[in-house]
Amino acid sequence: MPAERHEDGRDDPVAPGAGVITAVDTNILLDVFGADATHGVRSAEALRRCLREGALVACEAVWAETAVAFPEDGPFLDAMRTICVTFSAIQEKAALRASASWRLYRSRGGRRERVVADFLIGSHALTQCDRLLTRDRGFYRSYFRELRIVDPAEQG
Repeated sequence: MPAERHEDGRDDPVAPGAGVITAVDTNILLDVFGADATHGVRSAEALRRCLREGALVACEAVWAETAVAFPEDGPFLDAMRTICVTFSAIQEKAALRASASWRLYRSRGGRRERVVADFLIGSHALTQCDRLLTRDRGFYRSYFRELRIVDPAEQG
């Protein structure tokens, strides 16, 4: 999928007219790449459904968390290309929305078992995509109520 240029010179990996843009969470990618016995098949089917409807993207946090599962960068990048997931950088408004959600979480007594990456993933999906493909629906529904969630367990 060719990149388009923003006015500020940044590349956008998702061309206009791509249909529905689905942000993919780390748990889905690890299910698929690790052939998870419990979730792998449903996650792979959900990825295929979302790809048929448009583009699949992953932000920096998902990219880094998923790449750790591979011995080197090359095989990771090949795997992401194979399943048509492109890199989508978090924009400033998404980072600020993540900060607001993180602040709310901490003010409610939230502990550090939730890391800021989770908030960045949710904010990226909310502000830059149409929906988020994840199995972690409870967390995202609590802190990103407007975010459309696609949960493989609720499909098909």
